[in-house]
Amino acid sequence: MRTTTFALSLATAIAMMGSAHAATEIQFWHSMEGALGDRVQELTETFNQSQNDYVIKPSYKGNYNESMNAGIAAFRAGSAPDILQVFEVGTATMMNAQGAIQPVQEMSEKVGKPLDPSQFIGAVAGYYSSGDGKLISMPFNSSTPVLYYNKDAFTKAGLDPNSPPTTWEEVAAAAKKIRDAGYECGYTSSWPSWILLENFAAWHNLPYASEDNGFGGLNARLEIDKPEFIDHLTFLADMSKDGTFTYGGRGDTSNALFTSGNCGMFTGSSGNRANIIKTGQFEFGTSTLPYYADFPDAPQNSIIGGASLWVFANKSDDVYDGITEFFHFISSPEQAAAWHQATGYVPVTLEGYRLTDESGYYDENVGADVAVKQLDALTTENSRGVRLGFLPQIRDIEDGEMEKIFSGQVTPEQGLQTMVQRGNELLDRFERSVK
Repeated sequence: MRTTTFALSLATAIAMMGSAHAATEIQFWHSMEGALGDRVQELTETFNQSQNDYVIKPSYKGNYNESMNAGIAAFRAGSAPDILQVFEVGTATMMNAQGAIQPVQEMSEKVGKPLDPSQFIGAVAGYYSSGDGKLISMPFNSSTPVLYYNKDAFTKAGLDPNSPPTTWEEVAAAAKKIRDAGYECGYTSSWPSWILLENFAAWHNLPYASEDNGFGGLNARLEIDKPEFIDHLTFLADMSKDGTFTYGGRGDTSNALFTSGNCGMFTGSSGNRANIIKTGQFEFGTSTLPYYADFPDAPQNSIIGGASLWVFANKSDDVYDGITEFFHFISSPEQAAAWHQATGYVPVTLEGYRLTDESGYYDENVGADVAVKQLDALTTENSRGVRLGFLPQIRDIEDGEMEKIFSGQVTPEQGLQTMVQRGNELLDRFERSVK
């Protein structure tokens, strides 16, 4: 009898030990491939090895559009992942996905380990927060556009390689000298709508759309047909005519113009830095976005690209506990600094930036802190970012019209009017769809 009792007690103890060590699995869908996908794998493995209660299971689900659509479809089917990486232009869509989202700060407060929005860089936290300053999604891979320039091309053109242009007028003048020195391209830009319209507006403290660029309500409408935008695209169209500006296509297709050494200057994501180092066979520099000197409020601050992490609703308490632990882990100074230095994305926390600075990284990698400095500002109603429904589709319209402007098919005024008309039709449809 005593043997039987002992055996039962031992079996119960073993079962309890097994139960206590059964780690909670957390599904994390993301859009990072190649080297960035490797970094995500390393990050999650480091977290998993740091404790025994939770296991983050990362899965690549295609590009940003594909993964967001897959996540929403999975939610509707009752099989949503726990965490979904969503690009910044999907923010309004995710916010208005009724009943689908668990706001991350609310989650962390319920768990008893609240996230602190003040630890994040101002422009980053502001974009992913509600009107009362609480984080809705978790800042993760944030970038912003900067000006890259080929120092070898500058030297050949008789320009000072340590004195990059700061105004648009200086960009045009430098581009002409670079062209005269035999380069096929003086200046180009990736992501035209993000950089040449959205960031142009924020950098010059101009409204891109009404209702504080969409942060103030679903009835926001585009306001990019104003004289300042007409003048800006006229300036670029004139550069296109004289060959100093080369339109390189949508998205990041123009990156190759710069990394190949064919173009002397390039506005692109700060996240391109690692790729330029890897593939560019020349010395390059990094500087701030150009601005027009006659704008009294310029430069203000640039706005973010990249993505954040969203948590789906209707998950267990254990899952929310684990996600909160993971979010505290990735926002720690050490991890934020390591992510920044390995990927080229900005360190989303102020302490991550401080730790990187104190390590001497910026002394050894001159210009790597430009993106952080552009974002670390008190944002205005015009520079917080753009939070509009159907923003990916609006960008497609804008890119199409800019192609016509730069090729001389339509005037800047005509192109901008079309952008506003067609974009506002989409915004009206989005507003009606979520009410």
